[in-house]
Amino acid sequence: MQTNFSPEQLADPHVAESEKILRKCVHCGFCTATCPTYVLLGDELDSPRGRIYLIKDMLENGRAADKETVTHIDRCLSCLSCMTTCPSDVDYMHLVDHARIHIEETYRRPFNDRFARSVIAATLPYPRRFRAALGAARLARPMAGLLKRIPWLKTFGVMLDLAPAALPPASATAKPKIHPAKGARRGRVALLAGCAQPVLRPEINEAAIRLLTGQGIEVVVAEGEGCCGALVHHMGREEQALKAARRNVDAWLKAAEESSLDAVVITASGCGTTIKDYGHMLRLDSAYADKAAKVSALAKDITEYLANLDLPEQETRGLTVAYHSACSMQHGQKITTMPKQLLKRAGFTVRDPAEGHLCCGSAGTYNILQPEISAKLKARKVRNIEATKPNVIATGNIGCITQIATGTNIPILHTVELLDWAYGGPKPAGV
Repeated sequence: MQTNFSPEQLADPHVAESEKILRKCVHCGFCTATCPTYVLLGDELDSPRGRIYLIKDMLENGRAADKETVTHIDRCLSCLSCMTTCPSDVDYMHLVDHARIHIEETYRRPFNDRFARSVIAATLPYPRRFRAALGAARLARPMAGLLKRIPWLKTFGVMLDLAPAALPPASATAKPKIHPAKGARRGRVALLAGCAQPVLRPEINEAAIRLLTGQGIEVVVAEGEGCCGALVHHMGREEQALKAARRNVDAWLKAAEESSLDAVVITASGCGTTIKDYGHMLRLDSAYADKAAKVSALAKDITEYLANLDLPEQETRGLTVAYHSACSMQHGQKITTMPKQLLKRAGFTVRDPAEGHLCCGSAGTYNILQPEISAKLKARKVRNIEATKPNVIATGNIGCITQIATGTNIPILHTVELLDWAYGGPKPAGV
């Protein structure tokens, strides 16, 4: 793609990077076939190629974002399926990240949108606030229908629909602690406790800790670590995202100073994709560039780390598992076969749903901010999963778990919960 940025524009390292990305695009359109919003809506501007043209026009002309551009960029799930498909290796992820930052800096959203996004950014990344908000949501749930009929409160009605009817008790696994290895120590890792996951499904990290320590791995939940920053990063709130990244980099490197770490293990693939990108996110920060790159190199999805532990093969359990590969897992981190191989080795029969490359519609805050498109993607995903006639669904991302669970009665678990059960842990609820 030909570009016409001025030397003054290219002096900005963010613009210079985006210009290089834009020049790689050859307009082939392969990305349109695997883009969930284009498949649903059929609008070129709701495809990666269309959005690339909008971003190019906005950045090249140095203009503020307008309503049309924002509408189509907001509809992007950041599922990154286009990057898996692209034959030219266009780095769409960093291009759309830059576009969202530019939108946040130059576009004044309507009041209801600004208010909803501010509430999300001030609540979801903070476990105590999130738990309190969900507690209040249980009381307000009967008002969801009314709120959805009021334009500026519609988003809050959607939030009430998504809020769980009950919350599990707070788990001690989210608190800073060292969980010693059982038997001879084979390794040492830091585990991301996270923000939303320990509130919604604390049993996921509990299963990860049991499985890892049972295999001789010491697990550290580091003092000072918290939200990875992904939620606000994808909303264009870059300073808040970078603040979260710096805090986690400091926490994990301090843990590494006390005793070396083999990895920073993550049980939510959406977080994993972002943490693996810390080196890029903080590349212009002289105080953190090298440190962030070290953390990114240490970051591993839980299944990525387990695959190197040579877990023993287990007897067949007679349980069929539909494996849903989260977009952040297969497209963001390029982890495709390891989770399924681990499940098969643990004795489960694994089936792949049709259209596995298409997003379920969760995508961080997407199911809150784009509920109509999200609902259509969820229904499509659930149909394909149920067609495999599984006993249980497995996936590696809390967002996918909460999204798909609202569309089916088939139990859905994190992959590590099934693996923990196969290697001596308790049977997961609902199986």
